[in-house]
Amino acid sequence: MIDGVKIISLKQINDERGKIMHMMKSTDSHFTKFGEIYFSCAWPGTIKAWHIHDSMTLNNAVISGRAKLVLYDNRDNSRTKGEIMELFIGEDNYSLVQIPPKVTNGYKAYGDKQVILANCASEPHDKNEISYIDPFENDIPYNWELKQG
Repeated sequence: MIDGVKIISLKQINDERGKIMHMMKSTDSHFTKFGEIYFSCAWPGTIKAWHIHDSMTLNNAVISGRAKLVLYDNRDNSRTKGEIMELFIGEDNYSLVQIPPKVTNGYKAYGDKQVILANCASEPHDKNEISYIDPFENDIPYNWELKQG
């Protein structure tokens, strides 16, 4: 477990009409502040990685489809520096993953339909606050390929 990352099981209320999917309330103990909410969509097999936010806390939940969310702790003063977390979230594991600033993160869509990943960010998007790293050409000890066997 990477220091500062929180995984919160989320509630779904189902009935014959459909369902309600809770994500976050200002009264939740893990709520920090609201900046914006956006939806990242990806077709199966797509990799959206790597991203590092300088000051933004991410609150990710997959509301449709399935995603492999991968976190890498490269923070110099972290007790979990060098650790990788691989989380499989989506319709069959509806959870909120809170990612603190400076934790490298990305996801891969898998399954048979488009992923819709919601992010309730602690601040509005600022292109000067985020860094991008190529998903394949980097020093991160992670391989995005399907693990067979």
